[in-house]
Amino acid sequence: MSDLPSALDDNLGFHIRLAHGAVYRHFNGTFGTIGLTQKQTSVLWLIHDNPGIAQVDIAQRLQIDKATMMAIINSLARRGYLQRGSSTADRRRQTLHLTLSGTTALTQALAAVAEHETWLKARFTPQEVEQLVGLLRRIHG
Repeated sequence: MSDLPSALDDNLGFHIRLAHGAVYRHFNGTFGTIGLTQKQTSVLWLIHDNPGIAQVDIAQRLQIDKATMMAIINSLARRGYLQRGSSTADRRRQTLHLTLSGTTALTQALAAVAEHETWLKARFTPQEVEQLVGLLRRIHG
C-alpha cells in the first residue's frame, strides 16, 4: 500500500514523472565521467549510424527544437566530436560526420548506455520490456 493519497497515487502522469526522474538520475550517475548528456549521446549515435545526416533531420528524429539542436551541434563541434560539411544534393543543408574523437566518445557512451539499459531492463521480463516500449510509443509517437 502506498503512502500517497489515492488520487495522486492513481495519477498516471505522476508515476511517469517519478519513473523519468529515477531513470534520469541513474543515467546521469552512469554517465558521470563521460561528460555527455542524453541528447548529446543520441546526436552522436544518429550521426554514427547515418553519416552525412543533416542537423534538421536529427532534430526531427529526436523531437528537439532547432535552437536546442544548434546548441548541441555547436557544443559537440567545439569539442572536436563532429565535422560539418555541405550536402551535394542541397547546398543549404549541412551534413554531419563524426571525427575520431567523436567515435571514441560515442564508444564510451555506448558502454554506459549498455550498463544503464541492463539496470533498467532488470526490473522487467523481456515480454514486459517489449510491452512497455509499445505503450510508451503511444505517448510519444
